[in-house]
Amino acid sequence: MNMHQIFSLLFVYKFYLIFLWLSETQGKILGFEKKHVGYKLDQLLVKKNLFKYVPVMKQECTKCPRLDPEVNMNVTQLLTSKGYPCEDYTVETKDGFLLSVQRVAHGLNNKNITNRPVVFLQHGLLCTSTNWVTNLINESLAFILADEGYEVWMGNSRGNTYSRRHRTLSPDQDEFWAWSWDEMGEYDFPAMIDFALNVSGKTSLYYVGHSQGTTQAFIQLSQNPEFGEKIKLFFALAPVATVGSIESPIRYLSALKDETIYEVLKRRDFLPSNRILDILADTVCRSKELRFLCANVLFLIAGYDTSNLNNSRLPVYINHTPAGCSVQDLIHYLQGYRSGIFRKYDYGSAEQNEKYYGQPTPPQYNVSRITAPVALFYGANDWLADLKDVALLIPKIQNLKAKIEIPQWNHLDFIWGENAATKVYNTVIQMIKDNP
Repeated sequence: MNMHQIFSLLFVYKFYLIFLWLSETQGKILGFEKKHVGYKLDQLLVKKNLFKYVPVMKQECTKCPRLDPEVNMNVTQLLTSKGYPCEDYTVETKDGFLLSVQRVAHGLNNKNITNRPVVFLQHGLLCTSTNWVTNLINESLAFILADEGYEVWMGNSRGNTYSRRHRTLSPDQDEFWAWSWDEMGEYDFPAMIDFALNVSGKTSLYYVGHSQGTTQAFIQLSQNPEFGEKIKLFFALAPVATVGSIESPIRYLSALKDETIYEVLKRRDFLPSNRILDILADTVCRSKELRFLCANVLFLIAGYDTSNLNNSRLPVYINHTPAGCSVQDLIHYLQGYRSGIFRKYDYGSAEQNEKYYGQPTPPQYNVSRITAPVALFYGANDWLADLKDVALLIPKIQNLKAKIEIPQWNHLDFIWGENAATKVYNTVIQMIKDNP
């Protein structure tokens, strides 16, 4: 085994299997006692092996003291606790997944719901619709848009905390997790958009995608350009198409064969939300000495820079993220890193690809077929939407309305950055007003 493979295996075990193991214990005593929570980092390292144990409290999560009541709120509660309306809907896709979507019909002051333009917000990898409401009111895009006079919709991709249901399958079955961002783009994206338009009575809307939320749109709009007539303007925040130049440590997993990863992680969910992570949000994240560890987990995949992060909100972020995806989804990213091509999932052999696609290699997505207007926003320190990959994407967008690079920004600044409103959201709103 070479050094790349050794590093990859270490990464898998360090970043995922520990959480999987913790999840399976369901709150059993993991080697730390309550008194250890207050230890300083150096004391913890001496007292316990940090890579083997995680400091958690013996009590159930519901008994843990909270820094912020929002730590234990779901997306509906995050909205209604601040006085905003929230309507929860279930959208069924053509392949049977039951997706949760939320509608914010109006803002705090102007409660008139007639003639409001519709804006649809779609989260990224390992996230949920809570991404748009976990910052302060004046920093969260959903709140800002609602108060600006827009009808806001927020989607949840298959497999996350809010969309783990299917018409016939159970999350306990491998078949439930046999999908990647191919299916999100083919089924989830159009189903949620059509549902929002039907309820609102509109024929088109504005779409804001972040990370994998942009990937879904690129897929559907390139495969079905006519669907673009329903999109007034597509705002791609941290756009992800090709991923051949990503700097995220997740790239080291690409040294492993797909089947090896499946053997280790199984054909199930990857980094789901669970009770252990909820407890971590209350213990590790609220310790000033250990708070940086929470940031490390968040930024390990996306890019590291905490200067634009509200550290007091870390317990809230950690409680809601990661929210899970499929192992197949993760592997699809690794395939994209190896090939440098934006294409469908590779089933591993010419024979299997022939079975699914009628050709020996996965078909490529041709984003130059997209006719909908697109505005790209990307960060200079983004490990997942790297500038090199964005540079490959830009000339392929035929109806490019804007391309805006934000210096020093990483992948998560677009949803949690303290200056996201001034750096990006205000521009988004102005572009909406300029493109009625």
